[in-house]
Amino acid sequence: MDFLLSGVLATTWKDLVMYGVGGILIYLAIRKKLEPSLLLPMGFGAILVNLPFSGAVTQLVEGIGPVQGILDWLFSVGIESAEMMPLLLFIGIGAMIDFGPLLSNPKLILFGAAAQWGIFATISVATLMGFSLADAASIGIIGAADGPTSILVSQVLKSGYVGPIAIAAYSYMALVPIIQPFAIKLVTTKKERMIRMSYNPKAVSKETKIIFPIVVTIIAGYVAPASVSLVGLLMFGNLIRESTVLDSLSETAQTSLVNLITLLLGITIASTMKAEQFVRLQTLMIMLLGLLAFVFDTIGGVLFAKFLNLFTRKKINPMLGAAGISAFPMSARVIQRMGQEADPQNHLLMHAVGANVAGQIASVVAGGVILGLVPAML
Repeated sequence: MDFLLSGVLATTWKDLVMYGVGGILIYLAIRKKLEPSLLLPMGFGAILVNLPFSGAVTQLVEGIGPVQGILDWLFSVGIESAEMMPLLLFIGIGAMIDFGPLLSNPKLILFGAAAQWGIFATISVATLMGFSLADAASIGIIGAADGPTSILVSQVLKSGYVGPIAIAAYSYMALVPIIQPFAIKLVTTKKERMIRMSYNPKAVSKETKIIFPIVVTIIAGYVAPASVSLVGLLMFGNLIRESTVLDSLSETAQTSLVNLITLLLGITIASTMKAEQFVRLQTLMIMLLGLLAFVFDTIGGVLFAKFLNLFTRKKINPMLGAAGISAFPMSARVIQRMGQEADPQNHLLMHAVGANVAGQIASVVAGGVILGLVPAML
């Protein structure tokens, strides 16, 4: 009874706030089905680590000394020391991606590059708001629309906001169907959204699909060496898929590996969601900046497509630029839906898928560029 009373007395209002945050994440995962594989373990973990004297986190036990909790241990081994979990997740993601639509229309890679503009714009805004360069870069990478990349970059740069950044990244990824239409309509007219594009895909040989991940890895290694761990494992997963000699391993990478690592990653990240670290004004600022990053990325991609239209006879539907973010395949589906809302006979899905997979590559390269540049500037 004394222990129960001491636990109740040790509970602070910040702990109660975190119980509420955890409850909201669990609600969104179960009732709204928003990224349930991440938000559910993160929500439960947020409660777990904020219980008074929780054995899930490291505690100082009288007569024994510090006893490491399971979540702190998982964070130390799986994320802090070698960034193992986010990197292993890229193998599964690579195995899930078909780069065929991009290879049949290689110019779509430009949209993937253009849609990373929001990352660097947000870094500038975050710096002006008083965040250090390392923290600002970690916040800006939320705009990559790639949760593992956000976690990896914020951890490597030793940001003190890993938890809020992870929540912002995955929450806004789940909200792409709401955020992107709003941003797209800000900078396009209905006439522009009605632009039709014919789809005459070029045949992509098996050899091309096998060579592509190898070539991308080599180029990334020379252009942005810090991105090799990100790009390399993403492309390794894709090589497993396209080789067709490791079909069982490809299937395992796409299902069992991704599901297990995602589950562990979600509950492990909760170790950074302790109330004293999370309940502060900066968390709200990060959520706002993360939203801006997504909006800036979407607008940047659209404006780039409109810029190209100034010089091309055959017009591009500018919404394809918005598909250059890494939220695959949600963003491509948003573009298809918006195209058909403007014109029921407008079919943009395959073009959008090509731009969307280009965003997968561009986002990890952007993460590598930041990891290469920011430490040198500190």
